[in-house]
Amino acid sequence: MLSSGTFRWLWLYLLFGQLMISHVRTAWPPSNSSNVQVLGIFEYLTNTTAFSISSVQSRAMFISAILLSQQYNMTIQGQNISWQAVETGGDPMTAIADTCQAVSISNIVGIVGPGLSREAVLVAPFTTRVGIPAISYAATDPALSNGNAYPAFYRTISSDRTAALAFAQLFIRFKWTSCIVIYQNDEYGTGGASAIGEIFSGNNLTVSEVIAFDIVTLAIHGDLKSLLTSSAARIIILWADSDYAPLVIQKALDLDLLGPVFTWILSVAVSLDSFNSTSYDKLTGVIAIEPVGGSIVNASINTTLLNAAYSIWQQYEPESFPGSDKVSYHALFSFDATWLLIQGINQLCSSFPNISSTCTTFTGDSFCFSRRFVNSDMLLNVLDNTSFLGVSGPIQFSNNITDPVDRNYYIARNIQHSSTNVSYVPVLVWSDSNGWTTDTQTNVIIWPGNSSTVPTGFASVRGLTLSIIVAESAPFTMMSKIQDGSGNISTKRTGYIPDLLDQLQGQMGFIPNITYFSANASYNDLINLVANGTFDLFIGDVTITAARRKIVDFSSSIFDNSLSVIVKTSVSSQLDLWSYLKPFSVKLWITLLGATIYAGILICILEGQTNEALQNRSLVSITGLCMLFSFSTIIGGGADFDATTGPGRILTAGLNILSLILVAAYTANLASDLTLLKTAGSISGIDDIKNGKVSYSRIGIITDTSIEDYYLEEISGGSQNFYPLISTDEMIEALLDKKIDASIMDSGTLEYLTNNIYCNLTLVGSDFNPSSYGIVFQKNWLYDQDFDIAILTLRENGTFDVLQKKWFQSNICSHSSDTSTGMSIDSMAGLFMTFAVISAIAILYFMWRKRTAIKDCFLTLIHRKKASHTQAIELDITGSEIFPEDSSHQKSSVTPAKTGENVARKKRRRRV
Repeated sequence: MLSSGTFRWLWLYLLFGQLMISHVRTAWPPSNSSNVQVLGIFEYLTNTTAFSISSVQSRAMFISAILLSQQYNMTIQGQNISWQAVETGGDPMTAIADTCQAVSISNIVGIVGPGLSREAVLVAPFTTRVGIPAISYAATDPALSNGNAYPAFYRTISSDRTAALAFAQLFIRFKWTSCIVIYQNDEYGTGGASAIGEIFSGNNLTVSEVIAFDIVTLAIHGDLKSLLTSSAARIIILWADSDYAPLVIQKALDLDLLGPVFTWILSVAVSLDSFNSTSYDKLTGVIAIEPVGGSIVNASINTTLLNAAYSIWQQYEPESFPGSDKVSYHALFSFDATWLLIQGINQLCSSFPNISSTCTTFTGDSFCFSRRFVNSDMLLNVLDNTSFLGVSGPIQFSNNITDPVDRNYYIARNIQHSSTNVSYVPVLVWSDSNGWTTDTQTNVIIWPGNSSTVPTGFASVRGLTLSIIVAESAPFTMMSKIQDGSGNISTKRTGYIPDLLDQLQGQMGFIPNITYFSANASYNDLINLVANGTFDLFIGDVTITAARRKIVDFSSSIFDNSLSVIVKTSVSSQLDLWSYLKPFSVKLWITLLGATIYAGILICILEGQTNEALQNRSLVSITGLCMLFSFSTIIGGGADFDATTGPGRILTAGLNILSLILVAAYTANLASDLTLLKTAGSISGIDDIKNGKVSYSRIGIITDTSIEDYYLEEISGGSQNFYPLISTDEMIEALLDKKIDASIMDSGTLEYLTNNIYCNLTLVGSDFNPSSYGIVFQKNWLYDQDFDIAILTLRENGTFDVLQKKWFQSNICSHSSDTSTGMSIDSMAGLFMTFAVISAIAILYFMWRKRTAIKDCFLTLIHRKKASHTQAIELDITGSEIFPEDSSHQKSSVTPAKTGENVARKKRRRRV
């Protein structure tokens, strides 16, 4: 309730309001002295500026509805319904004062208006107090939708909450994710900004900045240029009415804050006559979203009522009629609000049987706050249940909601500049059922900068020069020498990062200013250069960590990474003669020997008397054959004889089953053992390092990296007990020189190095500690979203897959490695020694069996040698000249006669 002090100045408003009413334009037929009157509250009536057009047209349709009811002879207990209209000038106190004045001196049974939310929040409680329904045609504050708080308030226009939903769906349509909201600081602006925030949040959209425009000082709260340029969002929602929106836009024009950098979306279509023609290029691309009648979206409307209202309007005030296609949507809502009241009052009073019982009675004295409409509850109940097809669409309300049901329509108009003028062009329409669809007239949207490309909605680096850090690290960034056709050699940087930079530059349009750092540079130091603004970006194999996120931001992942352990390839130097026996344990070998002997004895018993192969043999021979049969069958070889008896065959089948399992198990275990022997090294993975299998001082860690952070946190508990390194090259050198036994490094880098350069190094164990590489930005950098979208696009079109295949899937070492992949002689030495022993036994056995023949041969050789020696002695006794064995000497001193004598002498000696 209003205080007594408030009443004093309120009466002053009443006096001024009465004077204003008397000066309202009188082109329309004067209101008669009917006792049933409807009050219309309008912002402007007495001027024809661009700001007042909508208000003047709304008043015209209000009066047309009253006059149409008179033409249709819609009387209330014999009286026509008449009208009054007041002009508020946009001042809420004037609105409440004029309303109070009219109610105090006239029989006002209903109110059409007010048109502003800041006026409605005062008028709605007042009408609830006096019991008079008020139906607004333009007040959209979402707070006014509460029928419990404002039971006598209705409106034929949609709530700003519905408008916010239309805005959100427009963002979704064009894939915008964030915006800046500028609002006028009254009920209309704050209600709209609140609805935008709530609806956007529910649709995963972000309001990154909210800026107020003071309607008293007519100034932005804060530095508009700084506020807009410091935000990454590039879509501006201006939630201001036709009085204040032009002021904000003009300020933005003066500061060059419209196209092509920013895209503005307005909640009203401001008059373009407010701006200088030199600004038309900058205004191009601005979009205005407004509620409209159902005809815009091809919904049903009452054309009969509409044509009749237009006819009356043109009859009495033709100078304000703009043509049927240019009538303000507020004017249509004004007619439906008036027609709803007329129908409600007519239905209410038709229930009263006689004229003596008036349906429009008031109680109390003449002061507005003391009056009360007697049949208020009945009239409100009638309005709640009234439905009809209006000139803007279906009119119907539900309990406790002041907004119309199922009749929300919006249009998006695009400011487009031609060679001669600038105008609003309808491009999209929206309804509850269909969302945004293209307008039937045109579907071409001209965006800021006269572009046909949809803006991204966030700050873009296109055309900007960016200072970028790139550090050498194979295969991400490497130096290579290139020789041209003339033989000139130049240096070029190649690798994953240069290729990625080329892709990003081509897609985003920035100008790179690259500074290269050596592989020895500390990544933490380079990150600090970005954090303090010395450089814009750091692009490389930079791991995203929580500690680093405290001082910088990262882009989406440009490379999925993990950690691996690298060691020098190790070949066992120990000679194990009996490695071929290791697949089975000693007990198993003894058991196998026992099974062989048992089977041999058993086969002798079962087959000894019937098997021909065992007949006529000594006991030793039979035993040997049986043992050989047993052993050969167990190892899968062929035996000298076959079992002929049933029991023998059953035993043989059992030996074959035993052979099948034992040979398969032996083969598998031997292959596994030899494989492990080939790859055996000092450690097998990260668990061995954690468990201390290798001295911590023999583990190389590159300092000032995320790897050092991992080591300190996960392995050493904060102790820097590792072997410190400063670069990847130093780590490789330390491994090759055996200064360290192992190192931890990013798996991508290690895979490239071990597959393509250092074939004598290898990775052991599984990858661990998965992570990602990202581009380093400053905290809250304006253009981070631009990079994220570009990176996501490259990921979706397969660019990252191509780069990874190019730089990480080559494998030179697998084709040119000097390391043998076959079994070494060392691992099989014991087997060959066993074979040699068996061979020696076979030879000795052979010699034993052939001992007689060998003895005879040996004796024959000895006798032949002795015979040759005796002949030489006999020749010497005869005195014959003995010549050396010379092929050139053919003469002999022995005569034939002597030869004969010698023969006879030999014969006599033999006889003797």
